[in-house]
Amino acid sequence: MVNVIIVFPKIEEAKSIKNLLIRNGISVTKVCTTGAQAAQAADACDDGVIICGYKFLDMMYSDLENYIPKYFDMIVLSSKKNYEEVRDSGVVCLSMPIKSMDFVNTVSLTIENLLWERKKRKSRPKERTEEEKKVIKAAKLKLMHDFEYDEQDAHRYLQKKSMDNGINIVEMAYMILDNSDCF
Repeated sequence: MVNVIIVFPKIEEAKSIKNLLIRNGISVTKVCTTGAQAAQAADACDDGVIICGYKFLDMMYSDLENYIPKYFDMIVLSSKKNYEEVRDSGVVCLSMPIKSMDFVNTVSLTIENLLWERKKRKSRPKERTEEEKKVIKAAKLKLMHDFEYDEQDAHRYLQKKSMDNGINIVEMAYMILDNSDCF
């Protein structure tokens, strides 16, 4: 599920948009009237979409954009006079008035993009810590010394053993360093 936060200075406007989205199968996480409330709600989430107006009681959309986490997208509903400014800032902007289905389709597309980015982010291999890199390097050096492997062969051996035993390469490196006579 993607978090959807709605921010408008008038609670009636925010609730109206919330109801429109819910009727079209999009769940809404939070409805806010200030940018501070929205920033706080966004901090509690990993990613999501903020749907907002141009100006709130305490800040403008551009201020809010600076306070939200980097994996949040923003859709600004703005009057025609502010449309160019918002669009030029790189934020998705929809000019009011807008047809409800165009709005819902834009939100749905933004959510699909976020889900795709989340999947892509999670599929990336995590970066190893310096300690983990040192352990792997030490295990390879030990294999190179004990079995006269070159570095590439030592790495391949380490990978194969970790896959054969169903453990990650760092754990296998620790095992090799602890007792290499078993390997």
